[in-house]
Amino acid sequence: MTRAALLVLADGRFPAGGHAHSGGAEEAVKAGRITDAASLESFCRGRLHTAGLVAAALAAAAAAGADPAELDAAADARTPSPALRLVARRLGRQLMRAARATWPGAELDAVADRFPKGAHQAVVLGLAARSAGLGPEDAAYCAVYESVSGPASAVVRLLSLDPFEATGVLARLAPSLDRVVDRAVSAGAAVLAEGVEALPAASAPLLEIGAEVHAQWSVRLFAS
Repeated sequence: MTRAALLVLADGRFPAGGHAHSGGAEEAVKAGRITDAASLESFCRGRLHTAGLVAAALAAAAAAGADPAELDAAADARTPSPALRLVARRLGRQLMRAARATWPGAELDAVADRFPKGAHQAVVLGLAARSAGLGPEDAAYCAVYESVSGPASAVVRLLSLDPFEATGVLARLAPSLDRVVDRAVSAGAAVLAEGVEALPAASAPLLEIGAEVHAQWSVRLFAS
């Protein structure tokens, strides 16, 4: 295993399409739920412990070798919003393209063939980590970091927030990221013995509702 691969996978410049998505931050800004660094931190903390935890557990399970088809179905069941399911599959398709070009392998090829419209991003993330020689913990860290760094980066553009303040938010969240990764890795390991029922199903109703609202906008800066 090479940890340098983790830097490549977690790099915001990795061509996986995430830069075009705000993780719900654009709708939250328009609704007045994010107005400054403090409210951004609250938003990111909530996202981390709900959508971030679920994504990290799915990624960890995929990296550990759980059945991608079962994980994808579990991801669908944990994503009530049709808009978010569509986004997750689009991002998964883009990530799959990048991963196959970077760390080609039969496992990625098989999943790409099975899901021509894209598997859920979190599942693909775990498979990409596995193909890169990384483990479940690495996959989980990528997932949780993306769950908060995407909104933080988006809010810098949406509110002209000082990027130093946004980076400070991410730094303050670091201990929480560690704790969520621990939970996600444990859940991912449990999937191998107990099935996908061992995965967390933490809900984030405002994110789901906001995604449906955002999908109806005719003009927007981010795709989600």
